Amino acid sequence: MEKTTIQLSVDTLNRLKNIKRHYRESYDEIVNYLIDENQDDELSEQDIKDIKESLDQYKKGQVYSIDKVAKEMGISLK
Repeated sequence: MEKTTIQLSVDTLNRLKNIKRHYRESYDEIVNYLIDENQDDELSEQDIKDIKESLDQYKKGQVYSIDKVAKEMGISLK
């Protein structure tokens, strides 16, 4: 594998160190893991449809307070 050098601030380096899943994990592995994880951040068409539907319900006042939901489920919030 061909390698290169990059410059990082000390703060960034420390943040990467905190992300390590095991002490022998390379920074290349960490960066690739982060890149791969963020590929799934896009919303699907179904997600967008569900969000729009929820917003429409909210605008129409079709919402429940947390107190009402908790009461219906028999949960005490206190």
